[in-house]
Amino acid sequence: MKNTCPLLLALIVIGPMPVSPQTLREAANQRGVKIGAAIAPAHLGETEYAATAAREFNQVEPENAMKFGPIQPGPQTFNWAPADVVVAFAQQHGMAVRGHNLVWHRQNPGWITSGHFTADQLHSILQDHITKVVIHYHGQIYAWDVVNEAFNADGTLRSTIWADSPGIGMSGTAYIEQAFRWAHAADPKALLFYNDYDAEVMNAKSDSIYRMAKDFKARGVPLDGIGLQMHFKLDETRFASMEANIKRIAELGLQVQITELDVRIPVGPSGEASAADLRRQADVYRNAAEACLKFPQCTAIQTWGFTDKYSWIPHEDPGFGAGLEFDTNYRPKPAFYALLDALRTR
Repeated sequence: MKNTCPLLLALIVIGPMPVSPQTLREAANQRGVKIGAAIAPAHLGETEYAATAAREFNQVEPENAMKFGPIQPGPQTFNWAPADVVVAFAQQHGMAVRGHNLVWHRQNPGWITSGHFTADQLHSILQDHITKVVIHYHGQIYAWDVVNEAFNADGTLRSTIWADSPGIGMSGTAYIEQAFRWAHAADPKALLFYNDYDAEVMNAKSDSIYRMAKDFKARGVPLDGIGLQMHFKLDETRFASMEANIKRIAELGLQVQITELDVRIPVGPSGEASAADLRRQADVYRNAAEACLKFPQCTAIQTWGFTDKYSWIPHEDPGFGAGLEFDTNYRPKPAFYALLDALRTR
């Protein structure tokens, strides 16, 4: 590991991982797919958090530590330590690591957003950032979300500092293509993904992503897969349409990974959910996982966090929560068993 604080490494030593046929990890290993969770390095000092992550998952991804602002807070300043802790934890417990993310319209540092840079300057800044981050984790991260959430709901390109405000001097999806080429040059063996939300089913956004992916594949742009985030509510899922979308992506020769799955449900003042909603939530988990796993090109299922104790949902959407497979006390919920069933079903 590079530049990793020994004290932080000491915090994530949690002893041998228990082996059980009832873990998500074992079921995924037997299926030949990855089961993962986004994790926060700050919580790895909590024994039960670290133990649950190591026991249940064969893949992790840092929630925020690798995003542009957190990892490069100054023009020549890189804060590697938090992300390095996630990578060290994964290596210690035989887990794969997804990198998230290299290009996004959010969580860019103030020195960029307030810097009044020209397009040529932003071109150099983004190239330098992608190159240095990917090289730092060369051989340690097997897949990257290179570009995140570049499209609007109607399928048009989002206006961002990287695209056209002022952008890096490239029109249309050319800036996305360039980011993939820079990432591939820095680590030719890493798998490179485009990642987005509300593009799971057939709609205007997923149509635009599909057209871009088809064009990239035809021209040899180093795109390896599409990440489907899958932040759901109970009434927002159309699984036949999801399967059709996954099918057309797979037919391009691309991998599909579920990257940020959670299913928010109504909760009371203390975060409690009804038994009926927990059962409905489990059905969404099962159906989403089964829709993806019908295709050999579906290679990973990952949730955005894994315990309701640290879920982002109550802060984002008051009145909703309980979106993950473990409750606040790390007890498995019906959603856990639904994922387990999906992984076991052939």
